[in-house]
This record gives sequence, C-alpha cells and structure tokens, in this order.
Amino acid sequence: MAPRASWKGRMRLGEIAFGVKLYAAATTSDRVVLHMVNRRTGNRLRNELVDSGTGEAVADEDEVMGYELESGDYVLVEAEELAAAVPEADKTLPIDRFLPCGDVDTLYFDRPYFLAPADAASVEAFTLLREGMERAKVAALARTVLFRRVRTLLIRPHDAGFIANTLNFDYEVRSAEKAFADIPKIEIGGEMLELAEHIINTKLGDFDPESFDDRYDAALADLVRAKLEGRPPPRRKEAPREKVVDLMAALRESAKATKTRKTAPKAPRRKAG
Repeated sequence: MAPRASWKGRMRLGEIAFGVKLYAAATTSDRVVLHMVNRRTGNRLRNELVDSGTGEAVADEDEVMGYELESGDYVLVEAEELAAAVPEADKTLPIDRFLPCGDVDTLYFDRPYFLAPADAASVEAFTLLREGMERAKVAALARTVLFRRVRTLLIRPHDAGFIANTLNFDYEVRSAEKAFADIPKIEIGGEMLELAEHIINTKLGDFDPESFDDRYDAALADLVRAKLEGRPPPRRKEAPREKVVDLMAALRESAKATKTRKTAPKAPRRKAG
C-alpha cells in the first residue's frame, strides 16, 4: 500500500508548474509504546482538561486558546480569529532560489520529507527539474504554508525524486557561543596530536544507518516479552566505573590496540555447503 501524502500542491519555477506530494520520510510509529493504565481495572487512562484553579473538568465549549501575559492573565484567541489571521494556504510551492547543496548548515534541518510527482501529467516537468538540479549540484529553497505555518524547505535530488527538509527559523536556532563559553583555549600538538590522528584514521568508515541500534526500544521490547512469557524482567548491566588515566598514556594504548587488531590474522571463512 502506498504511503499517505502529508501535503499536496503545485511546485512552481517561473512559468513552469506541476503537481507534487510530500510524504513523511521518518516516523516513530514502529517504536514500542507504553500507555498509562489503571492498575486495578486494567483499563487505559485518558487525558482530561481540568481547570488549574478549581480542579474541575472543563466542557468542550468552554475550551479556548490564550496567550499568557507577564501578569499571569491571558489574551483569549478564538479559533475563527486564528484561522482568519494565519497565512492562507494556497497549496503552491514556489522555488525562491538555488544554492550549492552544502551551503545550508545542518543545524537548521528540521523534518525530512520525500517529494514526488502528484500525477502522471507532472512526471515530465518534475523529472526535468530533478535532472537539472542534480547536474548543477544545487538545492532549491522554496516556501509554502505547511500545517498552518509558512515554512521554508530545502529541496535536494534524491534517487528518482527529491528530499525536502523543512528548516528551523533563525530565532529557533540557538547560538553555540554560550554552550562553548567555558571551554578554555589550549594548544595541542606534537606526539599527542599525531596519535589522535592515527586512531581517527583507523576508525574511518562509511555511513551505515542499519548499524544504529535503539537500545531503549530494544530494552522495552525485551521487558514486555519477558513479562508475557512469565520470565523475570531483564536488568541492565552496570557500566564499569571510569578510571582517571593520563591522556598521553591512553592515546598510546589505544594506538597499540588498533595496530594489533589491524595486523592480527583473519579467521578462515567457512566454505558453503
């Protein structure tokens, strides 16, 4: 079954326009999920909006959004007022400009989407744009109303279509200055730097997302499976305590270990059949 599109509209470049669809490129739906349950009845609990002052449940017709002031009071915003004030969703995705693929700091990346043609009539123009961008090695910046907010998307060729990343707004991205303010400036060089470079070079490899493991999700699955099978719940192994060691000595030991692994003879492969 084909995935359900998150958004449908028309991509526009000058006088060229064609239909496109956005599909979520990442999902958390396959994670192990735990729910809050009434221990006594076994029934699942549901959320209920209550008044923070009276503690009483609030009827649907009395629920309204509000902006909190410094005084603690709220400016009430009705749903109709909000709908009339937000940008109109005209379902167009106009390309603003093209830029080299590596020019956008990944710090601004928000959510990834697959961008595909909406119908057979759009395939030719869609493919022309994709091929042209791939040949020029550029990405496109485009803006549209997505889920009630004007969002900027970075669009890059990917396989037979595009990857479209929504981008964080500038005010949402924090400066690294405060996070790194307490790091003192020190000079590193000589044998220490050479050993570090050697260890890094022995660890060079390829990006392989299949090798990433979600230990939290796996632990939840093992816990649920054990309880279903009537086994004692598994317990995590305690991590060994870190020892305070001399940095230079640790670098030498690490370099020695990687050299030993590199020169060790490989075990013969078992013949098939």
